[in-house]
Amino acid sequence: MTPSLYLASASPRRKQLLAQLDYDFIQFSVDADETQLNNEPPLQYVERLARLKAQSGVAQGYTDRPVLGSDTVVVIDNIALGKPKDEQDFLSTMALLSGRTHQVYTAIALADSQHTLSTVVCTDVTFKQLSRQEMHQYWISGEPLDKAGGYGIQGLGGKFVTQLSGSYFAVMGLPLYETDQLIKEFTKGYYE
Repeated sequence: MTPSLYLASASPRRKQLLAQLDYDFIQFSVDADETQLNNEPPLQYVERLARLKAQSGVAQGYTDRPVLGSDTVVVIDNIALGKPKDEQDFLSTMALLSGRTHQVYTAIALADSQHTLSTVVCTDVTFKQLSRQEMHQYWISGEPLDKAGGYGIQGLGGKFVTQLSGSYFAVMGLPLYETDQLIKEFTKGYYE
């Protein structure tokens, strides 16, 4: 029997990706404080958020099936870059990423009322050298507004990527292979 899940995310990209794995799931959003703690390394930060989202779903009463939470951060020079606050913030972020390799950490977590299981996938992404005009044109497209690190690899932002080492789907927001493996490990015994 195919496991049934809850997806604790409002992201249309995560919904689309989880649907590709052919699991039965219901999507809902959680309201979680995504503030990075003082001196919290990006890897621990992203995993904590994924676990928090999954556990928040359980706390909200979604207890009849496992809850999947996920979070993605773009990291350069060991600094987690959030969603751009405004155009100036976006331009500063793009200037940091331009012509360099950065990391995208995507954490996934599954929780029920008994336990939580999580993992983090790291992908190296290299950007071409960006001109000020390219950055501005991308900003006015509207695509960067709700994206970690200010870009979406699956959209217009993909044209800036010269090299990728790791999971393309993790950069989109949900690593397919690792999510499937985590679900199988977590639900062992559920449906037997």
